[in-house]
Amino acid sequence: MEKPSYYSYIPAHVRYADITPNAKLLYAEITALLQMNGVCFASNQYFSKLYNKNKVTISRWISELKRNGFIKISFTYKEGSKEIANRYIQICYGGISKNDKEVLTKMLKNNNTINNNNTTYSNSKGRFKKPTLDEVKNYCILRKNNIDAEAFIDFYESKNWQIGKNKMKDWKACVRTWERRETKKQTIGKLHSQINEWQEAKKLL
Repeated sequence: MEKPSYYSYIPAHVRYADITPNAKLLYAEITALLQMNGVCFASNQYFSKLYNKNKVTISRWISELKRNGFIKISFTYKEGSKEIANRYIQICYGGISKNDKEVLTKMLKNNNTINNNNTTYSNSKGRFKKPTLDEVKNYCILRKNNIDAEAFIDFYESKNWQIGKNKMKDWKACVRTWERRETKKQTIGKLHSQINEWQEAKKLL
C-alpha cells in the first residue's frame, strides 16, 4: 500500500486553474506520494479507496490534470502482452515557476528524510532501512525483472526482515536473491513443460 509523505503542495497555476476542486486535491495527494525520482506509483484503486469514490471518478480527475498539462503519465507492460504492469505519474514542471519548483524539490527531500527516519533501525550489521513499496518497484524496474514487489515486502515483513536468525543489512541483495529463485523456478517450469511435451509426443510414435 502507498504511504503518503508528510507534505503536499498545490502551486498557484494549479490552485487557480479552471478544474474541479477535487482534481486539485488529487494533485496535492500526488505530490505527497512522489518519490525522490519524482514519480508517483499510486493506482486509481488506491485513490478510489482514499477518497471513497469510484475509479471512473478518479480517472476523470486524473484526465483533468493531464489535459491541462499538470501531470504526465507513462506505463510499463507485462512482458509479451499489452497488459499494464505499472503506471507512473509525474509532475509537469514546464508551467511551474522557479520558486515553485524549488519548493517541490525541498518538499521531496524533507518527505524522504521523514520516511527514512520512520523506517530505519539498528541491528548487528549497523543501520538498516526498510524499503518502501515504491523503492522495491523502482529497483525491480531498473533490473528489468517481473518480481511482485508487494509479495516481496509481505514475505520479509512476516520474517521481521530477518534471514534465519540474522537481521538483514541490504534489502537489494534480497531482491537479487529473489530474482535468481524466480528465474530458476521459471527455467524448471519450462523444462518440465518440455519433458511433458516430449513424453506426449513419444506416446504418439
